[in-house]
Amino acid sequence: MAKRTWNKSTAEGRIKKRLAEVETIKIKEYIKETDLTGLPVGTAYRVDGVHVYVDILNMDEMLGVTDYEGVVAHRRTLRFLNLHYRAVRNILLEVEAIEVDFHNQRLHAVFAKPYGDEAARVHKAVATAQLICDVLSRTGEDGDDPLPAAKVRVGIDSGEALAVNNGRRGSREPLFLGEPANLAAKRAGGGTKTGIYMTNTARAVVGWQAVVDENATALTGEQIQTSKDKAKLPVTADEIYKDWQDDLAKQPIGAIEFYRHTPPFQTLDLEVLSPKNSRRQECSSVYADIDNFTSYVSDRIDDDETAKDVVRALHVLRAELECVLRDDFAGCKIRFIGDCIHGILIEGTAQTTDDGETAKNAMFCAAAMRSSFALALDLLADEGVDASDLGLAIGVEHGPVAVTRLGIKGEMVRCCISRSVLRSEEEQLRCNGYQTAVGPTLNKFAPQAFKDLFGVGRRRSDFDYDAATQALTQAENAAKSASRPAASSLRSPSAAGAAAAAAGFGFPAAAASPSKIPSGFS
Repeated sequence: MAKRTWNKSTAEGRIKKRLAEVETIKIKEYIKETDLTGLPVGTAYRVDGVHVYVDILNMDEMLGVTDYEGVVAHRRTLRFLNLHYRAVRNILLEVEAIEVDFHNQRLHAVFAKPYGDEAARVHKAVATAQLICDVLSRTGEDGDDPLPAAKVRVGIDSGEALAVNNGRRGSREPLFLGEPANLAAKRAGGGTKTGIYMTNTARAVVGWQAVVDENATALTGEQIQTSKDKAKLPVTADEIYKDWQDDLAKQPIGAIEFYRHTPPFQTLDLEVLSPKNSRRQECSSVYADIDNFTSYVSDRIDDDETAKDVVRALHVLRAELECVLRDDFAGCKIRFIGDCIHGILIEGTAQTTDDGETAKNAMFCAAAMRSSFALALDLLADEGVDASDLGLAIGVEHGPVAVTRLGIKGEMVRCCISRSVLRSEEEQLRCNGYQTAVGPTLNKFAPQAFKDLFGVGRRRSDFDYDAATQALTQAENAAKSASRPAASSLRSPSAAGAAAAAAGFGFPAAAASPSKIPSGFS
């Protein structure tokens, strides 16, 4: 059982162990039919490919179907996502795309084929993106409790990325690092309008004119048709839709049943979850993202030695962030999302969540992550790996959360959804590499000392473990002092007055050297 505390020497030992695991790194060039599943920790491939991110825009709508975020909202949202996961999975298999990750409402896929023909890959990616849009527009559900079709926004970029082991136990998918993955994700997340949004880099590959605002300029119907004509995909929307219906008939989704997990989430085995065996309870959601990592990769990807440093830095930093979450604060990692970690934490009983203790624990966890991150940068530097331009942006929020795995047997994906999950990511996105932000619900349950520290903006720079413990200790000491009877109250009024007169006026004692003051508000 975790002690819910962070210790520098313990963290240092873990980091040194992770460093030893990546002492030897191999950088390889991707060639035809290379299997990128199950990559060893110390191996990375340079891959020329087209990256596609698909974002379902109406997740908020699904989760907000009722005023209170109850069982109905979570059950309908999970059913909604399950329908779409299964449809998109069939598409990716048919077009021979690499499925990288399903993260709740987002899909990341890579097109490495046709080999040696970047323009053909871009056209294939565009045609597939439109196929996904067409299919998901039909995969709602009728009945007594109808589900809407998905509203979809797609981002696309092309270029070279590093494929590495994603670090997840029992997972076989690779992780792609670099600008094409990051910029495709930014185009998908760059607005609220549906359509296919492509970077100017990818547009140039197929001879299309650059646009002023990549996030505001969707591909035209003519451009999409051009890609469809050139790609000649082996499957149509009608065929995918029929296969999807047949698949649902053979393997129906069935009822989604929720149970509570006895805290902490450290003991939650995600691999046993299924729609019929899902978890739902109040908890805190933490997003911690390595800031500036895309530029870090781009500056180093072309040289073997510097590319090795990228692999080392990512392995060490992500592993330590997970250890802080799981080992120090008894949380559960949902997944790594590129250079970001998403986790959940809970304190309480099998029946109820202790919201105050959970919020406090989550904020201490966030603070410890920042301390471990800084320590890891120092130890990486000792080994000749310069990662000093990296930072950590952290967002935390609290609320009811549903956790399960969706899909079909043998190919199920982790899913953790709620308004607070979306909000914790939003809080992280409004931070730079030195900041931590908390959502309004978590802030309500947080210790008053933390509320004071974060201020009305609910965002703080350099909130590390020392700053957190200092703030709470000072508040506790002040409370103890206030609860003690004043010395003058033990004297008679006359005696107290005489003593004051004899002493005269003066200034209170102060430290001769500057006191340690936590850094100010962001």
